[in-house]
Amino acid sequence: MTQEFDIRTHDMPEPMRVLLSDYPRDSWEAHPGFKEKTRHWLGAHQMFRKLGELVRAETELYLDRSREPDDYAARLSYYGNALVANLHGHHTWEDTNYFPELSAADPRFDAGLEILEKDHQELDLVLDRFTETANRAIKLIQLDEHQAREEAGQLHGLAGTIEAFLDRHLSDEEELAVPIILHHRLRG
Repeated sequence: MTQEFDIRTHDMPEPMRVLLSDYPRDSWEAHPGFKEKTRHWLGAHQMFRKLGELVRAETELYLDRSREPDDYAARLSYYGNALVANLHGHHTWEDTNYFPELSAADPRFDAGLEILEKDHQELDLVLDRFTETANRAIKLIQLDEHQAREEAGQLHGLAGTIEAFLDRHLSDEEELAVPIILHHRLRG
């Protein structure tokens, strides 16, 4: 499914990872510059990972006939909407507020921020397709169970694409942003 979208699979370029060697992930929590705002931002990322996994797992349960159709429709509607709406809001905020703050603090990393902004544009396309497919699946559950399961099969692939995207993007985003925050004592 990822071949339909331009999902970045390569690592962030080495020049964008230079601060990570000074501020490795396992040292973040203990750093005096690691504040509540950064903890909250990382918590949102963890929520996205969990929601992506949950939507995929719920779809698998439905496809395996371990989840009743109406129950699946309700769960897909709730968790799918939470995933899409929160991701859209989060990355819009990052592009308009957070990334400009990081850029102002250390413009050496603008190329990395541009990569992350391009990721957000591609994620919008994936999320739009996911929303269309999820809405069709929910409607078809009431109209035609066989077609609903076919649609859910497509949705399962999209959910996997979202999970793969989030795995790559969020890790790179964290490993670029948090070292900048710690180095420049931002977001106190």
